[in-house]
Amino acid sequence: MAATRLIALHINKGKTIEQCLEGRTDYAKNFEKTEDGKYLSSYECDAKSAHEEFLLARKEYERLTGRKPKGDIIAYQIRQSFKPGEITPEEANRLGYETAMRFTKGKHAFIVATHTDKAHIHNHIIFNSVNLSHDKKFRNFLFSGLALQKVSDLICLENGLSVIKAARPSERVKRTTYPEKKTIRELIRLDIDQIVNKKPKDFDEFLMLLENQGYELKRGKHLAIKGKSQNRFIRLDSLGDNYTEVDIRKRLEKDVPQKKQNKKYYREKNFDLLLDMQEIISKGKGYGYERWAKIHNIKEYAKVLLFLQEHNCRDYETLEKRAKDSSERFNYLSSNIKSIEKEMINIAALRKSIINYAKTRDTYVEYRKSGYSKKFFEAHREEILIHKAAKDHFQEYTSTTGEKIPRVKELNVRYQKLLTDKKKVYEDYRKAKTEMQDYQIAKYNVDRIYADEQNNKQKENEKKKEETR
Repeated sequence: MAATRLIALHINKGKTIEQCLEGRTDYAKNFEKTEDGKYLSSYECDAKSAHEEFLLARKEYERLTGRKPKGDIIAYQIRQSFKPGEITPEEANRLGYETAMRFTKGKHAFIVATHTDKAHIHNHIIFNSVNLSHDKKFRNFLFSGLALQKVSDLICLENGLSVIKAARPSERVKRTTYPEKKTIRELIRLDIDQIVNKKPKDFDEFLMLLENQGYELKRGKHLAIKGKSQNRFIRLDSLGDNYTEVDIRKRLEKDVPQKKQNKKYYREKNFDLLLDMQEIISKGKGYGYERWAKIHNIKEYAKVLLFLQEHNCRDYETLEKRAKDSSERFNYLSSNIKSIEKEMINIAALRKSIINYAKTRDTYVEYRKSGYSKKFFEAHREEILIHKAAKDHFQEYTSTTGEKIPRVKELNVRYQKLLTDKKKVYEDYRKAKTEMQDYQIAKYNVDRIYADEQNNKQKENEKKKEETR
């Protein structure tokens, strides 16, 4: 179960675009909330330097299009909150990534930060308003929030999670948190259900068991009850369907025909048909499941045959070789992208150290002039420590590379080139990934088809042997 909300991020008054982007992404990447960055993932950018990459993409968009609108949207945030206890942080991050990919259609860079600091695990997904081609921006269309909900719901269903049933779309949008405590009425309904499950012989015994649970009874035209934590009596007929006095009496009756009970169940139960069917299928019982499985297998087999025909793959050795080659190419491109991303991280870190060094230089000079005064140090602790960290970074860089510290402009040029190279490699990477998946799935299904065929033949042979005995 996931509640979603789409938020457009604007420039805050008195701040630059870079400061706004850095502030929003830093909040999402908060190490305390993401368990030291364990639950961070990204697409077409590095999570550590996402705000800088977003900003570079924006500048490229302005250069290509000549557009520079005031007060426009700099990025978008998707909040995706899951029901407590229904999902793990790893799974939530994976589903958040899938949600962002489908919603943006893979055309916008994004980061996914999964927060675990609250009872409900939730994702902060921030995607760039500028697309990867730098020629268009995301269009916040009418009912975009509803479209996001549908994408999220579909992904939840595909992964065996529940979905929120709400009367109005506004309930879905605003519901980004979940109550940790049950209401008094919910607790009363649970207690009533437990007592009914004990199968008391009549309504009087039901009331006696209710009193044993600590409830006070108020008899009259309408029966009302009050628990220990209640300030006033609550009428049974205000608890909803199945909990009025008449409904409870019917639930206690033992001689109700089974067919009548089933009709009552389908008439009164407010169930999600899709989820109900999904639950039945997952049990794997009965003729309905077998029929569904046969139809499903036939469809899968047809897809395999069509794929083999389209790719002129007529023997198993060719299929096996192509599956292996496509997997090796995918791994090579994946490794290439990781090395580029590593270099980009190093450049971003060095650039930040250069900027920090320049910002804190004057303070550090004053610190030296003070004779490294402890009082001055305590008054300017943060700036001095940042300056020292920058100097240490420079020393490590020069000793490792043997080069002088480059200027920020040079680093920006290098970073932009790496970003361009990464995008080119990503085009091949996406194609290689699709090709690898197609061949791996085809090989898996071919192996399964032959295995099923062998099992069927073995069963037929065993059956013939039994008949001849």
